[in-house]
Amino acid sequence: MDPIHVDFTKGFPGKKGGSEEKAVVIPPEKATLKRIIALVLTLIIGAVVYYFMLPAINFKAIELYIFLGMLALIYIGVTIIITKAFVDPEYAPYVRERSKIPFIIVGVLVLVTAVGWLTGAVIFRAKAYSRIITVETGDFNEDVADIDFSSVPRLDTDAANAVATRTLGDLSDMVSQFAISYDSTQINYKNTPVRVTPLEYGDVFKWFKNTKNGLPAYIIVDMTTQEGKLVRLENGMKYSTAEHFSHYLMRVLRFKYPTYLFDSANFEIDEDGKPFWIVPILDKTIGLFGGTDVIGAVVVDACTGDTTVIATSDDYKTKLKTQYTFLDEQWQWIDRVYSATLVDEQFNYYGKYSGGFFNSIFGQQDVKVTSEGYNYLALNDDVYMYTGVTSVVSDQSIIGFTLINQRTKEAKFYLVSGALETSAQTSAEGKVQQYEYNATFPLLLNISGEPTYFIALKDSSSYVKMYSMVNVKQATVVAIGSSLSECLENYAAELKANGIGVEIDVDAISEGENQPAEPEKEEYASITGVISDIRSQVVNGETVYYIQVSSLDAYYSVKASVYEQAVILNAGDTVTIEYKKDSDGSIIPAVSVKLGKTKAKTESKD
Repeated sequence: MDPIHVDFTKGFPGKKGGSEEKAVVIPPEKATLKRIIALVLTLIIGAVVYYFMLPAINFKAIELYIFLGMLALIYIGVTIIITKAFVDPEYAPYVRERSKIPFIIVGVLVLVTAVGWLTGAVIFRAKAYSRIITVETGDFNEDVADIDFSSVPRLDTDAANAVATRTLGDLSDMVSQFAISYDSTQINYKNTPVRVTPLEYGDVFKWFKNTKNGLPAYIIVDMTTQEGKLVRLENGMKYSTAEHFSHYLMRVLRFKYPTYLFDSANFEIDEDGKPFWIVPILDKTIGLFGGTDVIGAVVVDACTGDTTVIATSDDYKTKLKTQYTFLDEQWQWIDRVYSATLVDEQFNYYGKYSGGFFNSIFGQQDVKVTSEGYNYLALNDDVYMYTGVTSVVSDQSIIGFTLINQRTKEAKFYLVSGALETSAQTSAEGKVQQYEYNATFPLLLNISGEPTYFIALKDSSSYVKMYSMVNVKQATVVAIGSSLSECLENYAAELKANGIGVEIDVDAISEGENQPAEPEKEEYASITGVISDIRSQVVNGETVYYIQVSSLDAYYSVKASVYEQAVILNAGDTVTIEYKKDSDGSIIPAVSVKLGKTKAKTESKD
């Protein structure tokens, strides 16, 4: 039988039925119309996909290749649908002909992606990867001076988020509409290490109700005193990662800067407490997709949406079309430009590939990697990522540690051998195993020249209950205490008992201990009256009671865990409620509640 030739200007054969051939004829004008319809529908669907996917129009963005590939497949799918080829196979040759170019496009995209990956593969470019970050050798005793405990964070991320949740729970007018975001950021605020936490909408319906005014507040958690403070904003944050559609932060930036590669946004505040989003701008410095590094950031006013582009160095000013760098004095308040994940990855490139790719596998001479975990330390008004460094030959101990500045990427390695951080955590938890406390990831401090792990011990509710100090060189030297002063005194005694001749001036070092100040009594006011209404609701797993006294407009809130007798209160009982003088609003947090005459007692007396 002769080959079947398809001529789309005349038609093409379809299925054979017996000795006859059945042909489907598509006139030229209809074929052209179908192509136009398929193209228009593809563009419309593609625009919707782009709106939500938000790929950078940048050949170094792998998401762009995925998006273009999806467009080609969408065109093929639309062609199948408008020709009804899925129910009428006679149109299959037409679909195959129309699919040739889209399949060629997909093939080219796959080829470019493969070549781009190969040009940046570690096996070929190991030396280039090792030079992404410059690491200097530091002197532990010089660079990490005897620590001022007022600058030592005592909470980890989970504990700080728990404090933020409790802080929001005390403000019942917000709990019903908003929740805390777990994308908090540790910064230095007025020379104090704090974690700033933005809010997010409780759900999509609460977003719809409140988005016009934006997020009304954020929370500051003091990492040294464990205190949380909710900061209300005069003008709400209308641009955030919690928004949708046109005010969604990353969508605003994508449409304004379509070619930039962005990292995750960091929430920060300046020294006046004004909220901003710091969104790092990335570049691929090796091949097409390898060697991720930060070349700048977009600073976004969270309330107005105004943006400023800042470069990491003078070298990138022209590329980013900006006059600012993070070294400029006006931007010194920014603390988080390089994420901990990124600098940890870059240090591992340096540690593994400085001797070449094959040395990292076979010889492994001087090959080192970071330990599993990191923490943050405040030094010189900047935030540094801290993590231990181990040898790949033996990961049971550290050979040193690194501190990396998250604003400038200045990195130093300190040669200090001793116990691994996880070993120190186990030692600290073992000292208080009866309480089942959990240890935070350690910080390495300089206590009178002695490298020491500092660890906070948390209960199941993420409250810090105790502190521990573990000697790096001898992990069996462990001290605990309910306060920093007590912990330090016990640590000095443990060192002496184990023959480590170090003189520790406990009083001098403890002067920096920053404990929460007790509020003065005159800051409180009280009200005594008869309960006219009492209600309750469960907030973050805890029952909160709302008490109205003498038919006043305000309700006073108290947690059942704080005042257990709240469960037996009834309308008609007489109570005295103590609260902060400056408190206002429809719901006021109570400091204390005292029960006077109950309704039952009054009735029996009469």
